[in-house]
Amino acid sequence: MKVLINSVVVILLASAFTQPDDSDFVTLKNTSFTKGEVLNYRVNFGFFTVGKASTVIENKVFMMNNRPSYKVDAYGETSGLVSWITKVNDQWGAYIDTAALVTHVSYRKIREGNYRKDEMVTYDHEKNQAEVKVLNKTTNVYGDPKYYQTPDNVRDMVAGFLYLRVIDFNKHKKGDTLSISGFFEDTAYHMRIIYAGKDKVNTKLGKIPCHKLIPVMPDNKLFDGENSVTCWISDDGNRIPVKIQAKMFIGSTGIELVGIKGLRNQLRVLL
Repeated sequence: MKVLINSVVVILLASAFTQPDDSDFVTLKNTSFTKGEVLNYRVNFGFFTVGKASTVIENKVFMMNNRPSYKVDAYGETSGLVSWITKVNDQWGAYIDTAALVTHVSYRKIREGNYRKDEMVTYDHEKNQAEVKVLNKTTNVYGDPKYYQTPDNVRDMVAGFLYLRVIDFNKHKKGDTLSISGFFEDTAYHMRIIYAGKDKVNTKLGKIPCHKLIPVMPDNKLFDGENSVTCWISDDGNRIPVKIQAKMFIGSTGIELVGIKGLRNQLRVLL
């Protein structure tokens, strides 16, 4: 079950997107989100609710590398009877440039059953390098750093989630493929996302018009086929993830939007 919750959080955060460009930061037009936003989700496995997830943009701006930055955290945890079987309480966070949406610092606090991992990553955009440090469980001190080369304008998973929201999907037609470069842990890769047109999703908040996206998943032991994940992004000024459905080898799972706070724009709900 901890694999399930962790996988859903990863899907929610999309991936560590980068945009091809030179080493200078590129200012991105953002009218979709701002500080103080909170999105709450229900995590499902089959017909059962097994957990909850949320993303929170801190209600103030921080200075990182002498640049204004959002502090954004994503949480995922089990709930109800599932917590009696295996308890999961994960936090993924990042300080993200308000103009370029690149990551300056990211961190993970993983709590899954008896497993613990605390990780801190500092990004040097001039050297295209990431410094990764992991907390020693015994000494409670971060160990020696490891260094990895990164693409230009690299983003961690949390920043990738925000970057997805500044893409204008109305400029794409059904069947178009978006190619996005990514970097996670120590591997750079390219992910293709198929734009599957517009759709409507029934939620606790009402019927929400959405853009439908299908990431082409690489061959792996978790998801059942390359088209096993479907994402619905609201077709309004916010472009928030409304629903994500995934076919896994152990069954069908997904998340659904159940609560909002501090949206930059009015959520579009159909009557």
